[in-house]
Amino acid sequence: MNNFSLESVDGKIKNLDDYKGKTLVLYFYPKDSTKGCTIEAMEFSDLKDEFDKVGAVVVGISKDKIKSHKNFIEKDNLKVELLSDPDRKVAESFKVLKAGKMCGRDVIKTVRSTFIFNKDGKLVKEFRDVKPQGHASDVLIYLKENDL
Repeated sequence: MNNFSLESVDGKIKNLDDYKGKTLVLYFYPKDSTKGCTIEAMEFSDLKDEFDKVGAVVVGISKDKIKSHKNFIEKDNLKVELLSDPDRKVAESFKVLKAGKMCGRDVIKTVRSTFIFNKDGKLVKEFRDVKPQGHASDVLIYLKENDL
């Protein structure tokens, strides 16, 4: 998997190497403050203590700008880190973009997907085209059942 450099809401540039030593739950979602994305982010946030117990950090990525991420975090009291991928190059490298239609127009959509990296930075699990509700729990169950 290619490394990346993306801006975080704290203004720092983050890449995969920054998370070595921890299990990384990297999830891609379509858009800040939309119904499904809010459900998913809030469920990951609600389970933050459980993810901490298994040594995992949860990071969300979307095309939204940092200002939008900050508003999303503040509005919904989110406890996950969000990174901005405005040109969608990272989403493209993870193959989570798909052509579709919206209001009769051709668009490129982000397919809701999660990637788990072990403490050495190796990709060990992919969840693709997931439903937002219950997904955070599914990821946590996987982490508890597998020593990463």
